[in-house]
Amino acid sequence: MQRRFASFIAAFAFSLAVSAKDATLLNVSYDPTRELYQQINTAFTADWKAKTGDTLTIKQSHGGSSKQARAIIDGLEADVATLGIASDIDALHEHGDLLPADWQSRLPGDSTPYNSTIVLLVRRGNPKQVKDWADLARPGISVITPNPKTSAGARWNFLAVYAYALKASADDEGRARGFVAQVYRNVPVLDTGARGSTQTFAQRNVGDVLIAWENEAYLAEKEFGADKFDVVVPSLSILAQPPVAVVDRNAKKHGTEKIAEAYLRFLYTPRAQEIIAQNHYRPLESAVVARHAGDFPKIELTTIKQFGGWKAAQPKFFGDGGVFDQIYQTSKP
Repeated sequence: MQRRFASFIAAFAFSLAVSAKDATLLNVSYDPTRELYQQINTAFTADWKAKTGDTLTIKQSHGGSSKQARAIIDGLEADVATLGIASDIDALHEHGDLLPADWQSRLPGDSTPYNSTIVLLVRRGNPKQVKDWADLARPGISVITPNPKTSAGARWNFLAVYAYALKASADDEGRARGFVAQVYRNVPVLDTGARGSTQTFAQRNVGDVLIAWENEAYLAEKEFGADKFDVVVPSLSILAQPPVAVVDRNAKKHGTEKIAEAYLRFLYTPRAQEIIAQNHYRPLESAVVARHAGDFPKIELTTIKQFGGWKAAQPKFFGDGGVFDQIYQTSKP
């Protein structure tokens, strides 16, 4: 694995040596990555300038992952898509033929340069004594999570709750659905994206617990004050894998194919992996992983494979009339 990673980095270094004219890239991303890509962009554009002499400008667009995918399909000319879930990039092929069906095979780790997981954020001192997913179904608990129809993070949240419910019920689907319905009975509002839910919880002071990307939970502590919140690590969560891809049709139109590919390959370099770790995303590069081992608590993690992969899970759970729709309808009076 290490040899393959080293070969990949060498290929990336060679790609940077290919000169190009001054250019602009548009990175269309999901909600919580604003701060991450601001730092990545600064590092990459400096490297690009040093290697080629050319000036590169990278623009960012952020929102709920599925809303961002829909915007690209509807004409937002992203050169690269760095979305929260593989099914949202699949949609760029299925509903616009904007990239090939095998896009996920083009970069290491199924085109996923970092991982994350789902944790719980509570008020300082944990006044409602939220210790695990089971507490989110208790009467009187107000839970904040975004809408799985528009947010990739919300889908990871939903499946983390569902995986816990399956384990707690010995894989009894009926009991698991009943538990998840009770959790969503306690959700007063579904924001369209993860950042919106963080603002609802942290700025508007709505809710007792926020279901959040791990990085988003720690960012909330940093931005709003560590004296205001506590992070609760649940007994079980899910390995969240946000993928990246060149949007071929747009990049070809803009003449940015080589730059866009170099930009995404840069995410796997030690320098970018360090930036990733500092922003509380879980890196892949072994030396960076070792250096930040104490920053990421060990959690029992299920994976999307438990649900048949995204091609099976997306329509089953989040398609029209799917499990989420059924549960959400029954969770409301």
